[in-house]
Amino acid sequence: MTDAGPHAYLPRSGTDDYAVLRYDLDLSYRVTTNRLDATATIRARAAVDLPVVVLDLVHLKAKRVRLDGQKRVRFGQTATHLRISPTTPIPAGTEFSVEVAYDGSPAPRRTRWGTLGWEELTDGSIVAAQPSGAPTWFPCNDRPSDKAAYGIRVTTEQAYTVAATGEPVGHSVAAGRGTWVFERSEPTATYLAAVQIGRYTVERRRTADVDWSIAYPPALARRVLHDFEPVGRMLESFQELFGPYPFPSYTVVVTEDPLEIPLESQAMATFGSTHADGHGGSERLIAHELAHQWFGNSVGLASWGDIWLNEGFACYAEWLWSEASGGLSAAVHARAHHARLRLAPKDLLLGDPGPDAMFDDRVYKRGACLLHALRRRTGDQRFFELLREWTRLHRFGTVRSADFEELAQQYSEEPLAGFFDAWLRQTALPSLSG
Repeated sequence: MTDAGPHAYLPRSGTDDYAVLRYDLDLSYRVTTNRLDATATIRARAAVDLPVVVLDLVHLKAKRVRLDGQKRVRFGQTATHLRISPTTPIPAGTEFSVEVAYDGSPAPRRTRWGTLGWEELTDGSIVAAQPSGAPTWFPCNDRPSDKAAYGIRVTTEQAYTVAATGEPVGHSVAAGRGTWVFERSEPTATYLAAVQIGRYTVERRRTADVDWSIAYPPALARRVLHDFEPVGRMLESFQELFGPYPFPSYTVVVTEDPLEIPLESQAMATFGSTHADGHGGSERLIAHELAHQWFGNSVGLASWGDIWLNEGFACYAEWLWSEASGGLSAAVHARAHHARLRLAPKDLLLGDPGPDAMFDDRVYKRGACLLHALRRRTGDQRFFELLREWTRLHRFGTVRSADFEELAQQYSEEPLAGFFDAWLRQTALPSLSG
């Protein structure tokens, strides 16, 4: 088992010494040269006396820093952090504002999970930040538990469309450059903030009282419109199963470039051209990313060690969508994947998989099997009441496994401590009926 500390998975990312209230990001980006000139204004509250304010920032250079409007502020920068020294320590409980002007050529950072962050496409760019890529495009307190509001302003070449975290509140064009403005009031983790830029057509739709849109390259229109047609029906089904959709809208972006996996972000999901084959080949992934808006984005993680709360729920949503749309039932999927898990190595703790295994497919499938086993124990009515109460009670908050275990017990007539211990804190694979 890994260190029990809540930040053991990414010990050098972020801090609990302060909490960010809001990020205002003003980005001027040139696609043709991959050049970013930007200003970030960060409003935060100190949790302890702060002799220094530390921000995560990777590959980009801070040019100017102001603290509460002061022009002369000492700061220094390493390869991964920006350290700002106030004249006197900021007292605990005090709100403060940091303004950082920075620039450079944004690039993904190398991690044990591959390259993460801002990435150039053939003709545009994307952000793939989970879990530690956010500092490649803005200075931040990069912890999943530190959620904040966002204002994002992006200026780029006029020919490009920008999709970013937040609701679009403005778009203007001047001197061959387009400016896009977005506002996100719902608390958002840094790894879920994103900017996607490309030559896209945008189609806007409304289903089940949710506004949603698809941005895609015109050349892929037929394939995209066919494969993403189920999104509206998924929104209807998931709201019945999980409760109201948490955000004002949902955006799907499909890039011209192939992507190995879809990218999750707040109220948005990004897919590659590989995920639009014209035959619905990625329908389960489309359901998975949409489900994350409830599980992972609205109900967020306090610690990466509890990632099963994100991925197990989203994986189970794939099986629920299959069941709801006339495909194989969740029970059939659970039995099939449980059989595969029986053949897999028994060296993973679902409740604390460790950083090397946090994205292991066994986390996804064992987490989903746990939920199906719980459904069998409680019965459908209580199980789905539990899921709806989970998303209602922790809307826009952060949670630990213990929170789910405690709530689940309220929907079960028999004790669940042994059940959760077997699934989460032991490596042996429990029975789906045990």
